[in-house]
Amino acid sequence: MRIGFSVPQFGPFADPDRTAAMCAALEALGCHSLWVADRLLAPLAPPDGYPGGQQMPARYGTHLDPLLALGLAATATERVRLGSSTLNALWQPPLVLARALTTLDLISHGRLDVGIGLGWMREEYEAAGVPWKGRGARLEETLDVLDAVWRCDPVTHTGPLWTVPESTVLPKPLQSPRPPILLGGFTPYALERVGRRADGWLAASMPLPYFHGLWAVAVEAAERAGRDPAGLRRVFRVNPEVTTTEADPAEAHHRGTVRQICDHLEQMCTAETDEVLVDLQLTTDSPEEFLDLAAAFTAELSPPA
Repeated sequence: MRIGFSVPQFGPFADPDRTAAMCAALEALGCHSLWVADRLLAPLAPPDGYPGGQQMPARYGTHLDPLLALGLAATATERVRLGSSTLNALWQPPLVLARALTTLDLISHGRLDVGIGLGWMREEYEAAGVPWKGRGARLEETLDVLDAVWRCDPVTHTGPLWTVPESTVLPKPLQSPRPPILLGGFTPYALERVGRRADGWLAASMPLPYFHGLWAVAVEAAERAGRDPAGLRRVFRVNPEVTTTEADPAEAHHRGTVRQICDHLEQMCTAETDEVLVDLQLTTDSPEEFLDLAAAFTAELSPPA
């Protein structure tokens, strides 16, 4: 099992100097990776699609740009992998996105994991001027353009949404043939896409029966596409609600003591390449508290020496 943490970028952690220092401290704990998230805004009214029709956490309204935050993390660290979980890929043209991601891969000396998805908030699509309808097809073509930019020289693409004339697009990423692409999502359509064309799944800590049902879709899709499903990575995000006493075991996928939550994550991680992403930005309010809790999770999840 691999252990990752969120790049501090929301609410009280949305300070570039603080972000850089905390990323260096998290690397010093021995984690495998650091991950940014992506929010444009936090509606004051309950957003369409938010779980339970509740208001979003207020601190999501204060945020650093995810790609620039990854740049901060890249310059503050030397070893950890750097990823996005999840970058909403459709809010900018794919050729522009490819340029930014290529630059990040070069800045980080080949440590980038490209985690992208569709997002879920209509309000952000409206604010970005991007149609909500047809986003699945838009993501498929975005992946086509990224693949063309990173694998081909010269680059050319003709599709329903974008046209790239035969062109030189350099430099290429340091990782060859391209940085790993992981896709988010929790629907059969999303998992089918993971199995068919991604390098892995940006998942979440969830009840085991639900997880097994979704993963079976990706496995079947990979096999139909002639791909080995054992080669697909899985990254399990958890936004933990940490309690001092044991909580209901049925809630251990997101709520309980550090040991309870880690026990559940260990049940989900059955392959060496499986990874846990612990996001502590809604759990803690200060760098000291964040790093102390990160150390506690690292101690519980690290294999015995």
